[in-house]
Amino acid sequence: MKTELFHLHALSALHVGTGQAVGTVDLPIARAKATNLPLVPGSALKGVLRDEFAGNADQALLFGPERINDADSAHAGAVAFGDAHLLLLPVRSLAGVMAWATCPFVLGRYAADARRAGKAGLPPVPPTVRPGTVAVATSSELILHSGKVVFDDLDLDADTGAADAWAQHFATALFADDADSANQFPAHFALLSDADFGFLADTGTEIRARIRINDETGTVAKGALWWEENLPAESVLWGVLGIGPGRVRNAPCSEAQTADKLRAGVGHGKLLQIGGKATVGRGLVRFLTAGGAR
Repeated sequence: MKTELFHLHALSALHVGTGQAVGTVDLPIARAKATNLPLVPGSALKGVLRDEFAGNADQALLFGPERINDADSAHAGAVAFGDAHLLLLPVRSLAGVMAWATCPFVLGRYAADARRAGKAGLPPVPPTVRPGTVAVATSSELILHSGKVVFDDLDLDADTGAADAWAQHFATALFADDADSANQFPAHFALLSDADFGFLADTGTEIRARIRINDETGTVAKGALWWEENLPAESVLWGVLGIGPGRVRNAPCSEAQTADKLRAGVGHGKLLQIGGKATVGRGLVRFLTAGGAR
């Protein structure tokens, strides 16, 4: 099976929920059990991409048949979808407006998936970042005159230049077709300690209040106030696709042909809507293949 890396870049707040609440937030987002970091389940991405192939002759080959009428027509899709994991979290910064933050733990997992997908030349993953400090690029706009960096409730000491390699890597991977954004990205990149990043991933998501209006009174309907959690706009996630040969009977298709069909139907930078609350502007993302524009 051929393995390929992909990125999701949220252009609006993103809500892929769990359908249940265990705290004060009525509709929380999906999170990994072990790390509690936000994720987008692979099933959500598969469903959206299947819809993008509606009417396309390759839909059944790539995603499997929508209906199975008999044993002869049953087959699995040629593409397996992994979960998309949080890679870069946008956080409010006292200088420079905002930062894309990550940490060594996340970079280590990302680099391991990239190697499995055959990607070479990634920068070395720093073994650790000391809590209370933040590694930033040489061109960083996040540093105050005092030499401090302030993210939400965190007051951090800046280590300037220590994040140059990763800042450039993500600028190229995410904005290969947008020179202005690629040039601006390093100035807003930040590498935090695992502990500080975990704190922001728990507390730095977006919580919005929603209501339903009673048409007769023009006021909030009784009991119709609830709270929704979202990943903020500009969040970046990564995941892995497994691409195998086609399984349609009497229609041979190699792994390379399957990958070409998927790219031809989706392309690089395809705009998708993932998750719930689409009618109120949630879930608009860019789907980016690691191979870049084709």
